[in-house]
Amino acid sequence: MVLRLQDVEVRYGPVAALREVSMEIRRGEIVCLLGGNASGKSTTMKTVIGSLRPSQGTVFYEGLDITNWNTSRRVGSGIAIVPEARRIFPRLTVRENLMMGAFTRRDRTEIDEDLDRVMQMFPRLRERSTQRGGTMSGGEQQMLAMARALMSRPRFLCMDEPSMGLAPVLVEQQFETIQQLNQTGITIFVVEQNAAMALAIANRGYVLQSGRVVLQGTADSLLQNPQMQRAYLGM
Repeated sequence: MVLRLQDVEVRYGPVAALREVSMEIRRGEIVCLLGGNASGKSTTMKTVIGSLRPSQGTVFYEGLDITNWNTSRRVGSGIAIVPEARRIFPRLTVRENLMMGAFTRRDRTEIDEDLDRVMQMFPRLRERSTQRGGTMSGGEQQMLAMARALMSRPRFLCMDEPSMGLAPVLVEQQFETIQQLNQTGITIFVVEQNAAMALAIANRGYVLQSGRVVLQGTADSLLQNPQMQRAYLGM
């Protein structure tokens, strides 16, 4: 088991954003978390990466209780995130952005090797290595955010709304890239509003509503679920 949330509750003051949320992600899987606006998806992602602490419940990563670990320690242990809206450093160059992804590492030679590897994976980034990140298109910035996450050599990659703000053709390319990364051995957790696209590549999924898990199962079973079809798939 790579990640397990056990009865997690997260509160914003008196308001419970997550209530008794339990889920698990096994090694080698793509698992998607679906739901509408204000369902608790982003809160779940922030809890996984350590920017929010549960008021109740436990977060386990590779069998360890990481509930009280900070984000830096989680990144150092093999967790990385491609954040919502990409959040690259707009004033830094592409290369400088990529190097920020390796901030927890000290293995200089291997960092240089990984820099070359991600630029081979995303040739456009090599072409634009001296360009400021903020001057790139949305699709290019998404490539940069993914490549920056890979620079930490993650075993577990979290992706928060990877299709947000992208043209349909770029959304397809983005999800193809997610599949390719998974095939290299990286376990992937995707928070996504585009339910049909996410379930097309996922092994399993969870659906949140008002901070609670209301549906879970294999991707195929969720695609065939009448409640899912009505609420999230436009059928």
